[in-house]
Amino acid sequence: MTVSRQVAEGATNQGADEIIAYTLTTTNWGSSPSSVSVVVFDITDGVRTDVTSTVMPTNSPSVQSDLITLSPLKSLTAGNTYRVEIKFTVSGNVLEAYAIVNAEN
Repeated sequence: MTVSRQVAEGATNQGADEIIAYTLTTTNWGSSPSSVSVVVFDITDGVRTDVTSTVMPTNSPSVQSDLITLSPLKSLTAGNTYRVEIKFTVSGNVLEAYAIVNAEN
């Protein structure tokens, strides 16, 4: 089974002043995800800087059936690019999906 790790929507844009709780459906990987963890990197200029505590300070993802709901992403810096990595376990397999978020004014 080959499933792309990047979310189906591809890169998305978010206003620097917006606060958005993104969701990930794990159906393509399997059902009932567990052990969910999220890390957010600022990848502007090709450098990976962990900014999770700044842009997702609560960081308490929740799971309902095949849907992972992330804590709100906020306090982004306009012009920067972020990589949101969501790690989870399905049927004993540890998997990781990611989303690219471009911050705008």
